[in-house]
Amino acid sequence: MKRKLVILGMAALSFASCQKNVSGIVSTITGKNETATSANFVKYTIAKGAQYCDKNTFAAVNYDQLAFVVKFDSSAIYKTVNPANQNDINKLYGFSDNDADHHQYSARFGWRWSNNALRLFGYIYNKGVMSYKELGTVAIGTENSCSIKVTSGAYIFTLNGKSQSMPRLSTSIKGSGYKLYPYFGGDEIAPHAISIWIKE
Repeated sequence: MKRKLVILGMAALSFASCQKNVSGIVSTITGKNETATSANFVKYTIAKGAQYCDKNTFAAVNYDQLAFVVKFDSSAIYKTVNPANQNDINKLYGFSDNDADHHQYSARFGWRWSNNALRLFGYIYNKGVMSYKELGTVAIGTENSCSIKVTSGAYIFTLNGKSQSMPRLSTSIKGSGYKLYPYFGGDEIAPHAISIWIKE
């Protein structure tokens, strides 16, 4: 009887440790039974009614290039209260530049759901003037390679191997400032919780 209890106890421990390892490797992304590996990705969540994500700590940066992989789940599909705001660009990931505030100098990827597609953008500030350029559409649940290369006169945005240039007026040698994280808006708050996975 004692031997049987020891064997049962060992089997239970073995099962529990297997479950823990598996759940650490694979996670379910909310909505429509989409799944994705969670290893090495950081999950950023923008709560319903918020604009800033849950992980928004100050981090100084000095980039020649920022490269990352991003994936979205079905929570990236949304409808704004005011239809005119549907074309507002949400912020994804990037950095301030020129050792200045990001509304003066910065480069980051932006995103929005519009015309039944998830669209990514290059989104910059130069001397306080904002401009943007659509880079392409991506599918829900897929991993997408993104990078921003810093040169003396341009930011080179690359999405899944396709590059586009945007002007850079910063005088710093590298992209020097602080990291910028996922943010909803525009003018409106998140209509529901939104999850974004990023891996540098």
